[in-house]
Amino acid sequence: MFKLSSHPGLSKVLLGLGAVGAALLTTTAAAAWPDRVVQMVVPFPPGSSPDILARVVADPLAKALGQPVIIENKPGAGGNIGTRYASKAKPDGYTILLTINGPMVTAPALYKKTLGYNPDTDLRPITLVGTSPNVLVVPEQSPEKSLADFIRAAQSKPGELNYGTVGPGSSSHLAMAMLEDAAGLQLQQVPYSGFPQIITSILNNDIQAAFMVPGIAMPQVRAGKARALAITSLQPSDVLPGIPTMASQGYPDFESISWDAIFAPAGTPDDIVDRLNQEITKILAQPEVRQKMAALYFTPAASSPQELGDLVRSEKKRLTEIIERLGISLD
Repeated sequence: MFKLSSHPGLSKVLLGLGAVGAALLTTTAAAAWPDRVVQMVVPFPPGSSPDILARVVADPLAKALGQPVIIENKPGAGGNIGTRYASKAKPDGYTILLTINGPMVTAPALYKKTLGYNPDTDLRPITLVGTSPNVLVVPEQSPEKSLADFIRAAQSKPGELNYGTVGPGSSSHLAMAMLEDAAGLQLQQVPYSGFPQIITSILNNDIQAAFMVPGIAMPQVRAGKARALAITSLQPSDVLPGIPTMASQGYPDFESISWDAIFAPAGTPDDIVDRLNQEITKILAQPEVRQKMAALYFTPAASSPQELGDLVRSEKKRLTEIIERLGISLD
């Protein structure tokens, strides 16, 4: 009887042929991609900012690929449920993920025992899509007209001023924690289920401040019902003109940027990742897409996969240090 183990030389040849065959199959599959519907997972509900942004990108992407790109909403646990779902999908290019920074950057430090995926090893970066600063908002009837006014008021009443967040460890919480640390403040956190509930409390003067996504805050600011004191980018924002940065008001290193980006399950072929990166980069340069994103207060920001990976790693390191210093855990 022929035994493969008794012919080590032939064994190596056959194993090598097997590897070549597998590589050819992978290359062939990548070359034929896509030949059916592509699923874009969004780990947040319909109507949310990531969902709206995903739909802005999905329509022109479907035209570029010649196949439908459907949005699959998988909300829950601050985006972790949908992100975990996408990380376990087959790495064939037919499932991609559009998510915000939270599930990729802060979730590993907040859910060390129960996260269920590793952003570094289970997902592959494709491209950044857009960035947006947060906005520090106070009630219109508040006597604080500037960041300096707000800080003086908070310093004079330690522990008395309340601020809204969408939960411990969220960007709205961490941004205020950074300000507390930098300015020596003591504020009281009031968690809410979402930013719409926060802006309602701002309008009712139930809370004194919040770092908010501009898509929810700015309509009320422009209507004269709330006041924006600062934005959290280091540089002034084209989509939020006239609002000073935290950096320009005495906090030169203060930065808290929200971003959306696209990832694929680890193991997705290079050809597919490269194709997606190239097509989405071209989409983000289209004037109509840029106009739609500006209406959402997002600045288009395409990147290479390497640049996105570097961003995730650097942000994770920076924010993990803050989370650990504050002793926050959501396990």
